[in-house]
Amino acid sequence: MRLVGLTGGIASGKSTVSNLFKAHAIPVVDADIVARDVLKKGTGGWKKVVAAFGEEILQPDGEVDRPRLGQIVFSDPGKRQLLNRLMAPYISSGIFWQIFKLWMKGFKVIVLDIPLLFEAKMDKWTKPIIVVWVDPETQLRRLMTRDRSSEEEARNRINAQMSLDLKRSKADIVITNTGSLDELNEEFRKVLFDVTRPLTWTGFWLSRQGALSVLVSIIVGVVFCRKIFGSNNL
Repeated sequence: MRLVGLTGGIASGKSTVSNLFKAHAIPVVDADIVARDVLKKGTGGWKKVVAAFGEEILQPDGEVDRPRLGQIVFSDPGKRQLLNRLMAPYISSGIFWQIFKLWMKGFKVIVLDIPLLFEAKMDKWTKPIIVVWVDPETQLRRLMTRDRSSEEEARNRINAQMSLDLKRSKADIVITNTGSLDELNEEFRKVLFDVTRPLTWTGFWLSRQGALSVLVSIIVGVVFCRKIFGSNNL
């Protein structure tokens, strides 16, 4: 099994690349979706966050007001670290559960779409690591347009994350997304070819097919040994 790490920065185009993988039948585990699930009303993550930030972050129906919570943590590094620390165990377990379910279905390549891939130390589980990179000016402009936010608000959100240049230095593959959608698609096709290449022997043994092969080998070995030892005892 090959676990591909996909990360980037806000408004870098990571979600577009993630959707391209899905369009080519490559399963994607989206950390943002997992985070939403573990923050639903009544969950362990919900209880931890409400206890830490108070009921003012809740909507009338009791669900977390995510935009409101985002405003709080993006303007305060200490509160942002607290939120990440509270949510990390729930998100990690949710991601690994999704991986397990896909592994059981027999998928050999799984993409992990994780904005905080390096910060959460989950990069050590993925190979290759893909970073979607964009220059700072384009990133700022896209974010302001997308969220209709002020320059100050947009800069605060960008600065709250690890810089894209630092992420790029840690990547195995860099997708530069400063041009058109057609140019991004062209880059993606090259990445897709690399990501879907045949598994190494290590990757194969980590796949469900590899695990089943090991299991069959063990069963055959046990049966063979029982026959040998059984005949010797006659």
